[in-house]
Amino acid sequence: MLALSAVVTLAVVGCGVLPKKDAASPAASSAPAATASTARSLAETRSTMTENLKVEVVGLNRVKGKHLIAQIRLSNTGTEKHLSWAGEMGDHTRPLGEINWASGIGVLDARARTWLLPYQPVGSPCLCSGRDRDGLGPFIDPGQSITVYAVLPAPSGNPATTVVVTPVGPPMLNVPISDEALAGDFPDPDAEPVTPVTRRLILSSEYLDKSEETADDGKDLQVNLSADVLFAVDKATLTPKAKSVMDRTAQLIDASPATTVTVAGHADSSGNNAINDPLSLRRAQAVQHALSALLSRDGVRFQTEGYGSRRPLYSNDSDEGKRRNRRVTVTFPKPQPATREPAATTTAGATGLTGITKADGQPIAMEVTGLRRLPGGLGLLTYKITNEGSAKSWFRDLHHAQDWEAYKYQAATNVRMTDVAARRQYLPGRLEVPTDDGVDFYCACTDVSGVRISTEKFAPGQTREFWNLFALPDTADTLQVKIGPFRDLHVSIQ
Repeated sequence: MLALSAVVTLAVVGCGVLPKKDAASPAASSAPAATASTARSLAETRSTMTENLKVEVVGLNRVKGKHLIAQIRLSNTGTEKHLSWAGEMGDHTRPLGEINWASGIGVLDARARTWLLPYQPVGSPCLCSGRDRDGLGPFIDPGQSITVYAVLPAPSGNPATTVVVTPVGPPMLNVPISDEALAGDFPDPDAEPVTPVTRRLILSSEYLDKSEETADDGKDLQVNLSADVLFAVDKATLTPKAKSVMDRTAQLIDASPATTVTVAGHADSSGNNAINDPLSLRRAQAVQHALSALLSRDGVRFQTEGYGSRRPLYSNDSDEGKRRNRRVTVTFPKPQPATREPAATTTAGATGLTGITKADGQPIAMEVTGLRRLPGGLGLLTYKITNEGSAKSWFRDLHHAQDWEAYKYQAATNVRMTDVAARRQYLPGRLEVPTDDGVDFYCACTDVSGVRISTEKFAPGQTREFWNLFALPDTADTLQVKIGPFRDLHVSIQ
């Protein structure tokens, strides 16, 4: 256990802090003066599904320079009895049997493009508070609060602030990290074998003519060039249309620190290996030769491969998935972001950032509440959906993503941002989750499935706030935003 000296004392029964119980300690026999209900809030958000569940960060401490202890206060601000917290605070990318814990508390290491979650010890879902553990219980009564904790890796680079994420509501930005000690004993990740639980964040965008799409993991840029644009059917000779695609890709390589570039050809599931393997290799070689001639700098080596149909990005069950799987993938270290001067932007509540549609006959309103630039080229879009009608309504248009995006569960994926001047469209970020069979992808956005399925059900007058993480172009100040069926909006980046 980590024995830590007092800065903030949080030792109410069920608060998630594990105080020492010795005869000399006043906390062992009486409640402390400072409790979970009086600790200062560093940041707060509201649950999208349960509007009366208030979520506050009341402690964020870096320990030994490499661990982070997060303390989250959960409050029932309404009149609903037995407000449940356990299933909502669990990491929804884990097995269902592990979600009744505070395993979904984490931080976004934006520069490393990594979602950091609590450590997982042997025989336990996480180093964190759990239902019926530490005297918590599964419910919060009206007007009451509990405080839960999680022990996780600290974000890279020793930042002064970070983005705190939970499964229930929009991320909390610029939360200060303290290097001071804090009261109570917490599980020490150095005292037992633990596994770091991380989710790599993949940010995708595509050129509007669908000639290429890119995936950026913060380290490498993977440019998937459409074989349908580059080549005629069953051919490996570049078409005239390929020239502009090759030019753009060569410029990206020139702007990167790349010394080695990998070029890999891929096919869809049509045909057989005897046809697909040599064709995919010849196509990769054709792209490599074209790029070599276009680069303006020396010292770049190429590696070419042909994988046939063995490495699909998307399901081959749809024509769109097959089209995207017919590709040549060029991978290299990502270019450095362009230097940009800060620019004045409109406020989050600027006139015109609204839209209206109907669901179940009821008027459904939308309002963009912010598009904020985060470190590492990330952007956070937040928006509110309100049922302005007189009867309840199910609004399901936020999760109608195209099948080729292949997210694990339903989420607010039906959102796009477009840099009109650059003719580039940005898709919601994906969290990469390793599995026994490979990887699954979950949306880095509001979840509307599982225990949160009623997120899409709105009572008359009810408002919910949703969010999405995207890549942001380095030089743009305004993007066109399309949210579900609502009209296009031009939103300034804050």
